[in-house]
Formats: sequence, structure tokens, C-alpha cells
Amino acid sequence: MLVDALVNKKIQDSTKSGDSSFKSLAKTVSWRIVGTLDTMIISYLITGELATAFSIGSIEVFTKMILYYFHERIWAGIKLRK
Repeated sequence: MLVDALVNKKIQDSTKSGDSSFKSLAKTVSWRIVGTLDTMIISYLITGELATAFSIGSIEVFTKMILYYFHERIWAGIKLRK
């Protein structure tokens, strides 16, 4: 499993912001759980069909997790004035 490999190797790929790739991955997963539950609830409220809500949520969870991870890594490399 990807998470086990990252933990066992103790990847410390720190970025300038101090977040490692592993931390970005953990944040990605936790945020997707929240986001997917939100999507499923909204989908159910709109469609009234539980099966449709789960279908939408199951597709959305993977696409948005991938997008968020890359979004997080890009922002980790951006320097902004303070």
C-alpha cells in the first residue's frame, strides 16, 4: 500500500513550507473524506436517490484527491511576499 511504503521509508521530502510529501498526502485524504461526504449529501438532496449520490461521490473522491495533491505540491513551491 502506498501509505505503508511512505511510512516505512520515512520519506522526509520537506518543502520550503515545512510540509513533507507524506503530510500533503495525509491532508489530501482527510480533506477528501470531508469533501466527498459533502458531495454525496448534496447529490442526494438534489436527486433524491441514494445510489446516484454514492455513484457521484465515488467518482469524485478519486479525481479531486489527485487534483488536490498536485495543487498542494505546487503551492508548496510558490514563494509569496510576507
